[in-house]
Amino acid sequence: MPDQKQSKAIPTDEQLMQRIQQGQESAFNALYDRYSQRMYRYFYRMLGQSAEMAHDFIQELFLKIIEQPEAFDTGRRFSTWFYAVAGNLVKNEYRRKAKQPLQASLHDANHTPVSMAVLPDLDAEVRKTYIEKAVQSLRPHHRECFLLRYQEGLTVQEISEIMDCPPGTVKSRLHYSLKKLNELLSCVLGPNA
Repeated sequence: MPDQKQSKAIPTDEQLMQRIQQGQESAFNALYDRYSQRMYRYFYRMLGQSAEMAHDFIQELFLKIIEQPEAFDTGRRFSTWFYAVAGNLVKNEYRRKAKQPLQASLHDANHTPVSMAVLPDLDAEVRKTYIEKAVQSLRPHHRECFLLRYQEGLTVQEISEIMDCPPGTVKSRLHYSLKKLNELLSCVLGPNA
């Protein structure tokens, strides 16, 4: 009976990476299943809400695992390392474009912001659209902090390791992001957004 219990134990991410380093294809498939949706959301939001780019970047990210599994130090936490690699891909894309990242605006110059008086019954989809646009308007490093914390649920310490900056900087970026989002959304969704 103990053998059945052991065979049903779910391996950690770190154990899966050790198995990938040993050439076990099934371990790669398990890791892909765990992280592909999460990484899609991350890339989608970091790359201007482009589904095509998000899929391309997922492929590139997982290709790095296949081509260089030894790049992962099994003494580290996998998720922290993985998000750092993903963040570097995004930064490289910003550099490649050689221009400022997309700064989405909640309203253009010819249109005044929509107020709660005009749309008193905003449904969840409209609210979600405004929130996504507001998140896209954040500077890349603020957006990354915000998404890692509030979408991915990572701790300040984990984000600090991923972004290679002090925890205080992460806290400052999160504070700025929340303040900026509150300003943007209150003009569109009202002060209680």
